[in-house]
Parts: sequence; C-alpha cells; structure tokens
Amino acid sequence: MNAVAEPVLTATGTQPRLRGLLPGWYGIGWGTALLVMLPVLAVLWLALFPTENIWPHLVSTVLPVYIKSTLILMLGTGVLTAIIGVGTAWLVTLCHFPGRRLFEWALLLPFAIPAYVIAYIYTDLLEYAGPIQIMLRDLFGWQSARDYWFPAIRSMGGAILMLTLVLYPYVYLLARASFLEQSMSIRDASRMLGCTPWQSFLRVSLPIARPAIAVGLSLVLMETINDFGTVDYFAVKSMSAGIYDTWLNMGNVGAAAQIASLMMIFVVVLITLERAARAKTRQYTGADRFRAIERYRLSGGRARLATLACALPVLFGFLIPFLTLVEMSLVHLDQFAGTDFLGYAGNSFTLSALSALLALTIAVVLSYSKRLYANRPSLQFAARMSNLGYALPGAVLAIGVIVPLAAFDNSVDAFMREHLGISTGLLLSGTPFALVFAYCVRFLAVSAGTVDSSLGKVTPNMDLAARSLGANTLRTLREVHLPLIKGGLLTAVLVVFVDCMKELPATLILRPFNYDTLATFVYQYASDERIEQCAPAALLIVLVGIIPVILLSRTITATRAGR
Repeated sequence: MNAVAEPVLTATGTQPRLRGLLPGWYGIGWGTALLVMLPVLAVLWLALFPTENIWPHLVSTVLPVYIKSTLILMLGTGVLTAIIGVGTAWLVTLCHFPGRRLFEWALLLPFAIPAYVIAYIYTDLLEYAGPIQIMLRDLFGWQSARDYWFPAIRSMGGAILMLTLVLYPYVYLLARASFLEQSMSIRDASRMLGCTPWQSFLRVSLPIARPAIAVGLSLVLMETINDFGTVDYFAVKSMSAGIYDTWLNMGNVGAAAQIASLMMIFVVVLITLERAARAKTRQYTGADRFRAIERYRLSGGRARLATLACALPVLFGFLIPFLTLVEMSLVHLDQFAGTDFLGYAGNSFTLSALSALLALTIAVVLSYSKRLYANRPSLQFAARMSNLGYALPGAVLAIGVIVPLAAFDNSVDAFMREHLGISTGLLLSGTPFALVFAYCVRFLAVSAGTVDSSLGKVTPNMDLAARSLGANTLRTLREVHLPLIKGGLLTAVLVVFVDCMKELPATLILRPFNYDTLATFVYQYASDERIEQCAPAALLIVLVGIIPVILLSRTITATRAGR
C-alpha cells in the first residue's frame, strides 16, 4: 500500500504529512528508542532496589574519596583543556605565524590516541627506571631517588596531564569552528573602537564562542568521568574505578549501580550547565560569512611563541607517544603475524564494524521517523533520550547492559529447563552480542548527530515528489534519501568504528571469557608493566584513529571556504 502525502506547515518548516505506512514507522521509532534507553532504566532500577544495600557503608568509607578525586580530576582537566584548546584555536584561526597551516590539522592528532595508551607510554618514559631519569642520573652523577626530586607521573597530577593531552582537541575543534563562523565585521568594528587584538579576543571573539566552548568542555568532562584505564593505572580513586572495584572485586552489583547512578547525576548536571551556558545566546550568520579571514600577522618573538604554543600539544600529545610506539613495535614486528594478535585484531574489527553498522541503522531509523513525524513531540523526545548513552560512562553502561540481558537469559533458561529439561546457558550476556549492544548505545549519539545533520539538509520537496510518483516511505528512504546523504553515512560509520576500537571500560566488564580485543590486550600487558609487548596493538589503534581526525579537519576548514 502506497503512502499518501499532504503538505503541512510545522515549526521546522513544510513537512509531508503521510498516511499508510506511518503507524509502522512511529512504532519502530518508539520501540528503537526504548530499546536503547533500556540500560539507563536498568541502572536506575538496580540502584533503587539492590539485593544487598551497602550504600550507608559506601557513604561512610570510600564514596567521599571517589567524589573528591573525580571532582579534582574534572577541575584540573577542564581548566587545562580550556586554556590549550581555546588558545590554539584562536591562534591558528585569526593569527598568521610560521607553521599555522600545519597546526590547523596537527592539533587534532591527539584525538587518535586513547588516554590509557598515552598514560602507559609516559609512565614507561618517566618512571624511575625509565630513560629520562636514567639519563638525568648519568648526567648529574645522582645515585638514587634520594639525591634528587622528580615529579611522580603516577599521581593525580599525572592523570590530569595525560587526560588533557588527548582531550583538549574537543575544545579546540569546537572553538575553532566557532571562530571560523564569526563575522569579520564585528571584529573590524572592535578594532575601529580602539581594541588591541588581545582585547578584541577577550571582549568579542571569546564571548561569541562561549556556547561552542561550553559544549567542548562538557564533552571533555564527560570523557574524564568515563576514563578507567588511566585512573586505574595511576591509582586514582575516581568513581569509574570505584564501580569496577565494587562490582568485580566486592561482587556487589547493586552498590556498583548506586555509584553509577551518582555518576549519571554528575552527567546530568554537566549537560544542564552546558545548556544553561548557551540558553540565552542567539547567533546568526553575517553577510560576510564566507569573506576571507584577515589574520593578525605575528613576527619576531610573538611568532615564535605562537609556534611553540601550538607545537607543544602536538609534540607531547601525539609525536612522542606515536614515535615511541613505532620504535617499540619495530622490535616486536613478529607480533603482527602472530595468531593471538590477529585474533585480537579480528575481534576488534568485527565488533567495531558490526556496532558501527548497527548504530548507523538505528540512527537512520530514528532520524527518518522524526522526519516523518516532525509534528509529534513525543517521538522527538524519545529520540533525544535515546542519545543519552553517549553521556554514560562505559562502566555505568556495562551495568545497564548486563542486568537486562542476564535477566533475559535466566528467564529463557528457566523456561527451557521446566518444559524441555534442557539448559540454554548464556544466549546474550557473556557473549559478543552484549558488547555490540553496549557500543551501539554508547555511540548512537555520534551516529545520530551526523545522520540528523545530513538528513536535515534534504528538502521536504523530495519526499513529496517521491510520494507523488507512487513510492512508499521505505522506498523513498532507500532510493532517495540514503543516496543523497551517503557522505554523512560514511562519516558516521568511520567515527563510530574508531570509537569502538578505543572503548575500554565497557569492554573489560562485558567481554566473554577468553575473548580479548586490542584495547583489552593493551590494558592487560601495560598494567603489568609490559608496554613493549603490546606496542603493535596500541599502534594499530592509533593508526585507525587518525582517519576521523583527517575527516574532522577537512570538515571544519571547509566551513569558512563555503564548500
């Protein structure tokens, strides 16, 4: 049965009101959103009704330590990433100095390195038995650690620095995009009124970019809360490490869910503050949107300082870790052909590819359902709620996934035992399916954002034209919309694929027995002080992560060029 189209004017513009197949799309959209929200609901249920309530014990013992450590970690990482991200974004966008064009994309390269990898590398370089301290002892004749002072890398300060080096690109990316989109007329007006370049930045460019910076900082802080590999290796008692310890070491899922609920409160507060920071801000594109940027030409010492300021994050955030991994991997080249390594790489690529394709499919279903029902606020709300998974730390998400899947497995097993006398065992939990489901929930927002943006650029007249030619909703999606947005679809798949390759906390908790990925392989060896033996695996993760960095750099550069 073909759908009939009637134009209707909504808040978002003219959209086709469709009859025929729409009830199916409406139900599919709601069902998909509820399925993705299931882990969040499971965590809340388990936290409210734990089997053994040890919350008072947690409050009186370890919980204050978890909260204090997490807040210090967030504060330190947030301040440093804001300074580095905003400063370098302003320099490469509005100033001219040696190496500017190189730094435009090079400053995004630390995106490719997982935080736990860079933590392992710098620990190996800077610890007492590492090459840096050995060189210092040989150079100055020191005999032991009592003869000199050297900062402890495995500390709260070290964790903040490691997270800053790989997370500042979030702020840099969004701040630079905002600076590129700003009208040149406003800046020219500030200069005519007597502002110096520094005053123009503080009084004009920075306030206009504040909403974008707030979004970048919220992403940085959510990633900081989510981190497990770095804080665990540096013995920082954050809430993420507390969940892992409470669940797997103490065997109390309910208490872990209660800590996870507290983490979700942190996330909700971050999202609320981010939205409040830009709630009263309205920005509109100026007439000179695509006018070439007239950059401040720096010379002498200022030019050298600008080059140094942009070079240091790239040097410490990418070049040193990358070259160290390459050097270590050259010693263990035989691992690339080893059976275990190929198995881990195969697991990572298979899980990441399946998750990326499934997340893309879910994103297309939700985005298309919202398009068909643009005048249904309930479906719009459900679709937004389904994106909360990205805000959930991996450890929290793991609890939310394992609880409903284990309940399903136990119910099926009990039914089969009672009626057929056979045991089905673990059908979903304890299998790769649990990982794929967790990855989809975690990174659906990444895929959905890209698909929403691409699909929103397709005029509603295309829907009307397809309906008038007798195409139903599914055929219109398949033959009209998907070919038009294939660039956005490819970007979404690549970004989700790389994020899945790097994901550690959820993978550690949900992976089946004797089932490792490149991320868990690196974590196990590096945590045992054997970073050299897992260097090829870490290098492969980094090389794969460079792909979205190139895409992101080209995308934000094109915003000013008008392409």
